Amino acid sequence: MPNIPLAERLRPTSIDDYIGQQHLVGKNGVFRKFFETGNVPSFILWGPPGVGKTTLAKIVATQLERPFFTLSAVTSGVKDVREVLESAKRQRFFDAKPPFLFIDEIHRFNKSQQDSLLGAVEQGVVTLIGATTENPSFEVISPLLSRCQVYTLKPMDDTELQTLLDRALHSDTELRARDIEVVETGALFRFSGGDARKLLNILDIIVGATDGKVTVTDQYVTDCLQQNIALYDKNGEQHYDVISAFIKSVRGSDPNAAIYYLARMLAGGEEPRFIARRLVILASEDIGLANPNALLLANACFDTVHKIGMPEARITLAETTIYLATSAKSNSAYNAINRALAFVQHDTQNRPVPLNIRNAPTRLMEQEGYGKGYKYSHDFPGHFAYQEFMPESLSHTRFYEPDRQNSAEAKMADRIEQLWGDKYR
Repeated sequence: MPNIPLAERLRPTSIDDYIGQQHLVGKNGVFRKFFETGNVPSFILWGPPGVGKTTLAKIVATQLERPFFTLSAVTSGVKDVREVLESAKRQRFFDAKPPFLFIDEIHRFNKSQQDSLLGAVEQGVVTLIGATTENPSFEVISPLLSRCQVYTLKPMDDTELQTLLDRALHSDTELRARDIEVVETGALFRFSGGDARKLLNILDIIVGATDGKVTVTDQYVTDCLQQNIALYDKNGEQHYDVISAFIKSVRGSDPNAAIYYLARMLAGGEEPRFIARRLVILASEDIGLANPNALLLANACFDTVHKIGMPEARITLAETTIYLATSAKSNSAYNAINRALAFVQHDTQNRPVPLNIRNAPTRLMEQEGYGKGYKYSHDFPGHFAYQEFMPESLSHTRFYEPDRQNSAEAKMADRIEQLWGDKYR
C-alpha cells in the first residue's frame, strides 16, 4: 500500500512493540498494570508531538478489547461529543467495562465542550483518554482535570530514534526493497527533534527524493529538507527550547538575544498571542515591583496583538520585548506569594482574623466585638494607623522581602520601615 505514510505503516499495535516512554510502559510501568488488572482510570497524555500519545491510547483499547471512540478537538463541537456519548451508552452492556473515548488535542476544547464530558466521565459512561501538547493545568477545566490522571510523555532520545530507524529499515517492506545506506544520523535526528513521526516522515522524503541508491548523510538530509537545522519548529521540541531561551534572555536583560529568539518564533509560525501571554507573565514574575509599568505595557501588547494580528503585531511584540529586557528586574512579588501559599497550604492551625478588622453586618456581631477598635486609615495623619492585621499568632511574620537593589523597591522598603518600625524587620 504505497499511499500509506511510513509512520502509519510502522505504528505499533502492542505494548511490546512500543518504543520509548519506559517510565510508563516498562516492566513496572503503570500501563503494564492496566493490562494486568483491566482497571483503567480516565487519563490525559501530555507531551510534545510525535512521541506516541495516540498510539498508546489505541494500544490500551486494543489489548483490553474495549470499544474505542475518537474525537478531534479541532473539528468536533458539543453536538459531536453528545452523539459519541450516546453511542457509547448504547454499546455498554450490564457490567462491561466502559468504552474509551479518545480526544486528540483536548486543550483545544473550550469550556462548554469540556463541561459536556463531565457527566459521562463521572457516571462511568466512558473512560476518557485525552492527548495534549499543552500543560493540562492551564488548558483543561479543573473539574475534568481532577477526574483524570495525567501522564507525561518525553521526546525520544537518540538511542530510541536509532531503534526506530533500525526497525523501519529492517521491517518495512517498501524500505527493504530499496538500497539504503545510513552513513550519518546527526542531521536526521536533529531535524526529528525527539519526534518519532517526524523522523519517519523525513525518511519518507529522503527515500522518495531519488530512484536509485539512497546514501543517508547529514548533507543529503539537509539538502532534501531545504531548511536550516536551527529553524524553529512550533510543533516540535524546538518550540520548548526557543521559548525557554526567549524567556531567559528577557529575564537576563539581553535585548539582542531576546529579539533574535522572538524572530525565530515569528518566522517559524508561532502564535503571536502565545508570545504576548508569555510577556505578560514575564512582566509580573521577573520585573514586578521594580517597574510596575512593565505589566501595563505587556497587557497593552496582549490586547494590541489580539486586535491587529500579524504582520503588524511583530512591531508591538518587539517593542514590549525590548522594554522588558532592558527594565530593572525583581521577583519579590513572585517570591512573596509563593512563600505565603506554601505557608497556608501546610498550616494546620485555625488562625482567626483579628476582631478589629472583621466585618460586622449584624447587631449580634457588633455585640461580639466584631470591628471594635478598627482604625480607619484615612482618619489619621499620612493615611496610616498602626494596628494589627495579621492573626495574633502570625504577628511580625514577613512574606514580602523588598528588593533594595532597584530604586523603586528601595523606596517601598523605606516606607514600610517608616510606617511599621521594627515590626517587619
